[in-house]
Amino acid sequence: MSTIEAIIIGIVEGITEFLPISSTGHMIITQKILGMQIDEFVKAFTVNIQFGAILSVVVLYWKRFFCFQNDNVLTTNADQKTTEPNFKRFITFYLKLFVAFIPAAVIGFLLGDYINILLEHVEVVAVSMLLGGIILLFVDKWFNNPSEVQTISYPKSLKIGFFQCIAMIPGVSRSAATIVGGMTTKLTRKNAAEFSFFLAVPTMFAASAYKFLKDYKVLLVKSNLSILLIGNVVSFIVAMLAIKFFINFLTKYGFKVFGYYRIIVGLTILILIGLGINLSIV
Repeated sequence: MSTIEAIIIGIVEGITEFLPISSTGHMIITQKILGMQIDEFVKAFTVNIQFGAILSVVVLYWKRFFCFQNDNVLTTNADQKTTEPNFKRFITFYLKLFVAFIPAAVIGFLLGDYINILLEHVEVVAVSMLLGGIILLFVDKWFNNPSEVQTISYPKSLKIGFFQCIAMIPGVSRSAATIVGGMTTKLTRKNAAEFSFFLAVPTMFAASAYKFLKDYKVLLVKSNLSILLIGNVVSFIVAMLAIKFFINFLTKYGFKVFGYYRIIVGLTILILIGLGINLSIV
């Protein structure tokens, strides 16, 4: 992988990781467009470049993660009315993220090898993009009645966690799956999106750390390590900008634009495959 390819993939990851359009799907498609040789390092890079995106969430929401800031969404009404110190609310914040993280941790561990096989099939990405796009066209109509009380209980956290597991299918957006999961619990689009960002931290960190430990011999080669660092720096910077844009856009306009985009991309890939154009990345 060249430095230019690492920068391009970093930009794609930064833009798409927190938008409901599938970062993995876009990185797979980008790799094919660039004509990249898909070796063990490229596969590991595709996962470990998420470290940069993770860091962007922590930096943007650092008060939530480190400063015991009261969170009206992740604490219950009783928590908000109590005189208990913010430390209790801080612990509640992390416990609810942990509960939401459990389903992906278990299912990812059990089906990891099968998921890796799916990553190599562009047609799976295309169908997922298309079907996900159709769903996004109707999400705002289906869940347009958020609760006046914006709190997340432990059962709600677990439910959102199961929605996140759908994103293990390449082309299904983790962001979209968890935001829609949040909206089914009557969260507003904004609060569901922010919880999705928070949940991304343990989920993406675990996936990246597991892949790093598995492929560290490849990643720690001096030339590969510099490429990985460049990609993560780029994804970090771009993801910070993308998160700010997405929150504002989603709050004002909803999901339809992203739905149409996914449909166009999915149909385009399927048409190219139907015309006999080889899009395989193996």
